[in-house]
Amino acid sequence: PKTPKPLKFEFSIISMDRYKILKTLGDGTYGSVVKAINKQSNEEVAIKKMKKKFYSWEECMALREIKSLRKLNQINIVKLKEVIRVNDDLYFVFEFMEQNIYHLMKDRREDFPESQIKSIMYQTLLGLANMHKHGFFHRDLKPENLLVKGDAVKIADFGLAREIRSKPPFTDYVSTRWYRAPEILLRSTNYNSPVDIFACGAMMAELYMLRPLFPGNNETDQIYKTCAVLGSPTQTQWPDGYKLASKMGFTFPKFVPTPLSQLIPNASEQAIDFMMRMLSFDPQKRITAAQALKHPWFDGWTSNPA
Repeated sequence: PKTPKPLKFEFSIISMDRYKILKTLGDGTYGSVVKAINKQSNEEVAIKKMKKKFYSWEECMALREIKSLRKLNQINIVKLKEVIRVNDDLYFVFEFMEQNIYHLMKDRREDFPESQIKSIMYQTLLGLANMHKHGFFHRDLKPENLLVKGDAVKIADFGLAREIRSKPPFTDYVSTRWYRAPEILLRSTNYNSPVDIFACGAMMAELYMLRPLFPGNNETDQIYKTCAVLGSPTQTQWPDGYKLASKMGFTFPKFVPTPLSQLIPNASEQAIDFMMRMLSFDPQKRITAAQALKHPWFDGWTSNPA
């Protein structure tokens, strides 16, 4: 493996002059993203401009997005090419990707072939295994944060990333509700990397169904929808979950599981088994990213067309 090149940190206004802005790609809570081209190399990039002003370089370097991406260099994690600070404005220059998984699913009329779902999941889990191994978890995995270019898939948007060894309590309000792990819904403050795996399970089901598996309208409804599919956990299955629930005065609804094979008839038996291992209520029983890559569903699968 090639040694990652250290990130360049630029201060001068000249560095922004190197780029010609082509079009706006999106506007989010933290900043706006444009597509641009490097005038010298003709390389297309995505530039994210943060809404917040940054008055010192130290302040910039403390950002989770920079902290995590400086340490992560893997083909399935979006590459941060440089960070530029001009007149207290902060810009992140990323490699350019064409679209995200949400766009890929949005107007689709026919099912994805299982081989394509396998390719998407394998690449996502390769990125995730690398991230978890290097001590970070993402906390906001959702179809919009998986970027696609051709057949290549890369994890993006590390604004909510945390270090695995950082001390709880963590905030309980993270990640888009439909992909949120049950322990976060029950306000756990010491959750960890398994929350990313639960999100992966929910996304994989959505790739088959072309609609969300747990489309909750609010936090309580989200737990109901999760139990309606997976069945309500028993106290023996998830003792910590019952402790969290009683702490917030919540009683699990009584649901028997709806077999995933019934909801997702186009998924193979091994794919169903794989999703169930990612969607375990108890985070300690959830498969890890490294274990997931060795699941029989991926037998003989090594393609990573990035």
